[in-house]
Amino acid sequence: MPVSTHSDSHDTNGPRQVTPSLLRDWPLPAPGEDKYSRGAVLMIGGARTTPGATILAGIAALRAGAGKITLAVAESVAVQVGVAFPECGAVGLPETADGSVTGEGLDLISRYLERADAVLVGPGLDDSDLAGELLTRLLEREELGGEGPAFVLDAYALGGLVKIKERLEPWRGRLILTPNPTEAGILLGRDVNHLENDVAAVAEQYGAVVSCQGVIARPSGEAPGEPELWKITTGYGGLGTSGSGDVLAGAITGLRARGTSDAQAACWGTHLHAAAADRLASKLGPLGFLARELADELPALMLELNT
Repeated sequence: MPVSTHSDSHDTNGPRQVTPSLLRDWPLPAPGEDKYSRGAVLMIGGARTTPGATILAGIAALRAGAGKITLAVAESVAVQVGVAFPECGAVGLPETADGSVTGEGLDLISRYLERADAVLVGPGLDDSDLAGELLTRLLEREELGGEGPAFVLDAYALGGLVKIKERLEPWRGRLILTPNPTEAGILLGRDVNHLENDVAAVAEQYGAVVSCQGVIARPSGEAPGEPELWKITTGYGGLGTSGSGDVLAGAITGLRARGTSDAQAACWGTHLHAAAADRLASKLGPLGFLARELADELPALMLELNT
């Protein structure tokens, strides 16, 4: 019986290349019989001026195969989000006079937190201090006991994470971060000089799986004998477009909700995101395709890779 390529011995001096062959030997969970068997996702974000980021992430999660999704956004835009994205449930959260989501009102989404398999925090948030307060209150819920959902943090939630770095033990083993290089520098408190080494450093410092610009890392010792660093082998410059990171975070969250490991969700999601850009570049040109179009490519790519 062949050994899965994701767990083979590897060159410890470099990352494992994420190829279609590797992913085919690391298959996604079976789709199940209904939406309840494919995982529930909760997304927290969507300030008044940026609700579209949460919608993009939500669509990507469903395109990645998640079964149910709820978006918790600023109260002033919750109805509009629900109308624009009829496949989701939309819940309004308390906001400041300027429309930024605050850390209050978690009781409004308590039942969604309890039922979620994966929670994404960040897309569409616009204040790192308020994001830090939100993360603190989410962690306080976790500290009360019980095994909770996986947490994926993106965008302004990453800036908030720095402020509570010493309190992350409750999320250890179920935390995924999706920074860009600038945000990785914020997490490290210094400039990013060598992407592979620095992404691995973020994973160690925060006890999380990290996906940053095609490099994925998990903390050393988390899975003895298996890779700790991967690199995507595909992707196109057109990925540098507004909303692209929201699609990546949403895809990873949707895959995680389906029952993958953190590392598998990050590797699969990052590859799918990059491969979707390749598809669009070949059809539309190297620049000018939209983030929302990336999500539409995910189901066909998964079918090709998972069969």
